[in-house]
Formats: sequence, structure tokens, C-alpha cells
Amino acid sequence: MSGPSTPPSLPRKGSEHPTGLPPALTAAPPWILGHRGAPLDAPENTLASLHHALEAGLDGVEYDLQGSLEDEPVLLHDDTLERTAGDRRPIEEVPLAELATLEVGGWFQKRFVGEPLPLFADALSLGHTALGEPALHMVELKRADLVGRVVEILRETAPTLPVRIASFHREVCLAARDAGLPSMLLSTRFRPEDGEWLRRERIEAYGLGPGGWRGAPEKGLEKTERWGWSIDRPDHLLEACRRPFFGFNTNEPRRALGARALVRLAPDDDGPWPIETPELEVIPERDAEGRGPFAGRWQVAAAVRNPFGVAVRVEPFLEVRRGAFEATSLPGSIELAPGERREFSFELAGGSFSPGLDPLLAARFLIPEGPGRPAAALTLDAPLVRIRRAVLRTTSTRLLCLAEEPGGAVASLGLRRRGSELVLELEHTGGLNEPHVAAVLDGEFRVGTRGLRMRLPEDFDDRAEGTPFTAGVMGLDPVRSTPTWRRWAGGLPADMLSGSPGRLYPGSRA
Repeated sequence: MSGPSTPPSLPRKGSEHPTGLPPALTAAPPWILGHRGAPLDAPENTLASLHHALEAGLDGVEYDLQGSLEDEPVLLHDDTLERTAGDRRPIEEVPLAELATLEVGGWFQKRFVGEPLPLFADALSLGHTALGEPALHMVELKRADLVGRVVEILRETAPTLPVRIASFHREVCLAARDAGLPSMLLSTRFRPEDGEWLRRERIEAYGLGPGGWRGAPEKGLEKTERWGWSIDRPDHLLEACRRPFFGFNTNEPRRALGARALVRLAPDDDGPWPIETPELEVIPERDAEGRGPFAGRWQVAAAVRNPFGVAVRVEPFLEVRRGAFEATSLPGSIELAPGERREFSFELAGGSFSPGLDPLLAARFLIPEGPGRPAAALTLDAPLVRIRRAVLRTTSTRLLCLAEEPGGAVASLGLRRRGSELVLELEHTGGLNEPHVAAVLDGEFRVGTRGLRMRLPEDFDDRAEGTPFTAGVMGLDPVRSTPTWRRWAGGLPADMLSGSPGRLYPGSRA
């Protein structure tokens, strides 16, 4: 099933690190793995994606395993093939022979049309990093009954490869432990009952979501590997590298490697991320100058800080990943003394018809040569996050979703609060057939038919910065019969390319 897109072998030991930095500045710990490979550069959970992650200089890869009709492990995150292959059937109902004929790359970009669905053994063939070291594989399993087959394949294909079997399900961790494999319990945030269970059952590792380790006790988990998953934000990456975690996976390889090098180059620095950017509010009802409804023109107040013990030169620049943007009045070069922080402003204009990856404010930090220190050039970045805002009241508020394409119809949802719950109701379908309402609230994803209810976080009314939230309508395009979205903001679906969710505030704070 690996097909013609199987990537070539990676460079072997002795090659220069892809970041251009000395290996001493980029070596583990913490181990940095690519979440589903490199899902911003290639279709997730494919050989192309895994290869991109290793080629970028990461220490390994993380990917999801589901089981075919015959319980053969294949790389897939969702329970169905709808999002990546356009097939609505549950993966466990599809024979392996049919899976071999599917392509799971065209949804991402045309150049990946024909990318096959990999088998577990295909993924294990990528056993080395760009420097020729053994690549660590973090394998997320959803089902305990797949553990036996996973063990067989590991023994047959890659018996010496470093592997962690990770799962949100305790029974999977126990099955992996009993099979002699290092296992990892996953959760969003630290829970005391998890700590007790990990110690009692002798589970090696504990992996938490972004910010999930904050508030966790230092005692009681000394023998447990601390991991993080989907660690992407600059402040979360700094936390992971300074603590340090044993390892984490990320969707932002360059930023993560930059954070690890930053901590090595400035070990005594305890300040924030050296690039500061604001959130940019999107108001689609305003004139977007033909750039699409998820666009705008902003006067951006940013800052850079020198975390190093020597004077450095900083060269800011804009990096665009999706849509069309342009920046004017960016400084060409900034000289900073040790510890100095400099504010500057520039104008950013642009956007797109659909939510998607936000532009980045990046900067090259040029560190001069000194006694016992070679010259270094470290590139860091920070996202220019575009968000929408909504207020949750006991009376209904209309959420107008984006048309998503020129001439597209606008869908709308009714939003209201009922006690401790958020209520969404479908008002207008935006012309989609078989519509469903979908939402993400504080990281929880839910789908309903004509509406849905979601429980609010216990501290919802006390969050001054609001709660991450997005909603939309998904259905079939009436002409093409293809899955289509009408979204209020980014964050839908779960394919890493949908951008940032908006913010929801209680009516009492409006």
C-alpha cells in the first residue's frame, strides 16, 4: 500500500542539521515529534507527511492508527474516511483490499493526489532522523484489540525502533504494558486520579494537551515521562523546553526547534517569547476590499526582545501560509542590546474567503561570534492570529457564517445560553444539502443535526480573555455533492488547516 509516493531515504548520520544550527543546540531532550507528521506541509498521517517532519529536523513522528475490517492497523485519525478520502463508511467496515485503492492526499493539495493510505509497517520504514539517529515513533491507538497486531508488526518490521504507544483509553495503555511496550496515557489536563493510576499500574508516560501540565504537582510523578501533544503556541513551546518535558509533538516544527535552540542559547533567560504579536479581530461585515470575508486591514503593534547575553541584530519579515497578505512599514533591521525590548508597528492587509492558517511575523536573530561561541542565526516566529468575537446571552444571538467562496450563500445559527449550557440552532443552511451543526467549545468538538447543546466550562463567567469557540454548518454542496463548510470562524474541521477559533464571552462581560 505504500505506492509510488514512498519517500526516499533520509540523509544519514553526519549531515548538517536542517535548521543550520549546531546539533548541540537542537538535540533532545525534549524529544520533538511531528503531530500526524507535518500536517501543515503535507496531508496528515501519510508517508509524505511523516517524511516532511523528519526532513525538517524533528526527532520522530506521531501518528494515529485505526483498524480495517480485518483489524489491520492503518494510519488514520478519524473513525471514518469522509474527511480525507470522501468515504463515509467507518474505517472498521472497510476491507484492506479497498483501502489499498484509496487516495488520501487530494483534499490537501492537488500535488498530493494519489497519496495512499499507509499501513503501520509503511510508517515504521521511516526509522531515522535527518541526522541518521533512530526516529522515535509515538503511536496513538484508539482500540485495545489492535495492540496484539501492533506488537506483531513491530517485532517483524522494526524490533529496535524506539516507540511509545499512546492513548486516551486506559485499557489500551494496560494492553500495551502487558505486551511489553512503553505506554502513555493521554489527557487534556492533569487529573489527580490519573497520577494515582499511573503509579499503581506502572505506566511509563503521561501526555497532556497545551497548558495541561500547569498546576500539576512536582512530587509523585518523578518516574513518569512528561509529554505534551499539539504544543504549538510560542508560550507553550517555551514551557515545554524550559521545564523540560521528556518530549512533545507539534504541528509547528520550525517554531518548536527554534524554541529548543533558544533555551540552549539563552539558558538564564526566563522572559516571554522574543516576538510579541496581538490578536487581529475580523469583522466580515466590513468592506474587505475584495479580499474575501475573512480579511481586513490592521495597524499591528508588535515587539521584539533580545533574550541573549550579547547585542544582536533582528530582521523582521512577514511569512504568508494561506491567503493573500501584504505588510508595509516593517523595519528592515533592529539592533538590540542584551535584554532590550523594542516596539514597532506596521500595517497588515489581506485575508481569504475561508478561515485558514494565519500569517506569521518572523524574525532572524543574528548572534555574533564570541569567546567559545560560534556565530548563529536563529529564526523565530509568532502567529498573527485572526479571530471573531461573540457574546453568549440568554436571548438568541445570530451567528452569520462565512460564504467561503465568491457567490456562496451565507448560513446562520442561533446562539443562546440556557443555564450552564450553550445552545446552537440552525437558522439557514447556506444552500447545503444534508446540513449538520458543528461546534468547538474550549477544545471539545460536537456535531448535531438541526442544533446541539454543550456544557459551558465551570469558570466560563470568570475568563477575562473569553473561551475558545467556533461553530458552523457542514453539508453537501448542491452542485458538486462534495462535503462543504459554512463556518463562523476558524477551528473547524480538525485538519490543522482551518485556522484559529474565535472567542466567546458571557453576556455579563459584554
